[in-house]
Amino acid sequence: MTVHAFVDESARPPQYLIAAAIVEPSQVRLLRQSMRALLMPGQRELHFKKEKPIRRRALADAVARLPVEMRVYLRRCRKLDESARQVCVTQLAHDLLTRRAHRLVIDSRNEQDIHDERTLRRLLGSHPSASQLVYEHVDSTSESLLWIADIVAWCFGAGQDWRKRIDPIVSAVVDLE
Repeated sequence: MTVHAFVDESARPPQYLIAAAIVEPSQVRLLRQSMRALLMPGQRELHFKKEKPIRRRALADAVARLPVEMRVYLRRCRKLDESARQVCVTQLAHDLLTRRAHRLVIDSRNEQDIHDERTLRRLLGSHPSASQLVYEHVDSTSESLLWIADIVAWCFGAGQDWRKRIDPIVSAVVDLE
């Protein structure tokens, strides 16, 4: 079965991580509705880091009940180490190719998106027609499924109780050390 992936990051030195929400195409519409329903009046997007702790708990619990599979990719880093990110992106892309994913949506980092594009072109170039994976960088205000990855990345990085809250939907943690 084909899947789509929605990806965001969290950097908490000495660890860099990306979280990928793996979604069946038949669930995309329902999940988008579910995520938009979590917005407060006047909010354009959910950005977990900006939420108050009590709201964070409610959001994390709501996301943990969604029909989504989360994969977390980890790599040690110093500060915001681009090479750590690219190791994570490479492994994610390999995993998505194995699953015959059709779409990869990455939260945009504006001018830094070029690094992901180079990594993905290099990888996908070796699978010319075998891969039907398309990728794009999108601002999180225009794709609500990126919010799931943002919430899970933050919770996983925060550890302890936060990680326990999102455990029900985390299917894999890939440590790339």
